[in-house]
Amino acid sequence: MPSYSIDGVKPVVDPSAYVHPTATLIGDVWVGPGCYVGPSASLRGDFGRIVLKAGSNVQDSCVAHAFPGKDVIVEENGHVGHGAIIHGCTVGKDAMVGMNAVVMDDAMVAPRSILGACAFVKAGFSCEPGSLIVGAPAKIVRALDEEEIAWKRKGTEEYQNLTVRCLNSMQECLPLAEADPQRPRLLSSDYQPKRDS
Repeated sequence: MPSYSIDGVKPVVDPSAYVHPTATLIGDVWVGPGCYVGPSASLRGDFGRIVLKAGSNVQDSCVAHAFPGKDVIVEENGHVGHGAIIHGCTVGKDAMVGMNAVVMDDAMVAPRSILGACAFVKAGFSCEPGSLIVGAPAKIVRALDEEEIAWKRKGTEEYQNLTVRCLNSMQECLPLAEADPQRPRLLSSDYQPKRDS
């Protein structure tokens, strides 16, 4: 992975975390145990600190950055979907930021909340734990039910399992010229998109 120090400050990555080789970590970045950082993610700790706590994930093409003296914190089991931007904010424990969402400075996505795809969260936003938040600008729609919270938890567990799989088996290779008719499929699970929220 491209990892850069700045002003003598180096990123810290727990050995049980997986950071894809195309992800970039700069400066004051802390990646905790069991975390997953996806391809082309950019965690820029060149102004503020970026902290990923245990079991959290920041997926492909995400950007994490903050103003000087501010932090981005993804709490334990936080989940940041593909292409999201998190800037000087906090993603609470067991919360989820949907794909291509933007969360601005001093905003707090409360624990066990779900922020919908493509939402825009204004600076200073806050909500109660267990909220469903959607739109641009983002608004609290309602409280999540236990089934929705469990669905999010299962998605994060899939990424925690992926972390272990990547550490154990991912390696660079040349592609095949054609597929073998008996080609195996990768592991499958019963985790599927939630369509009724």
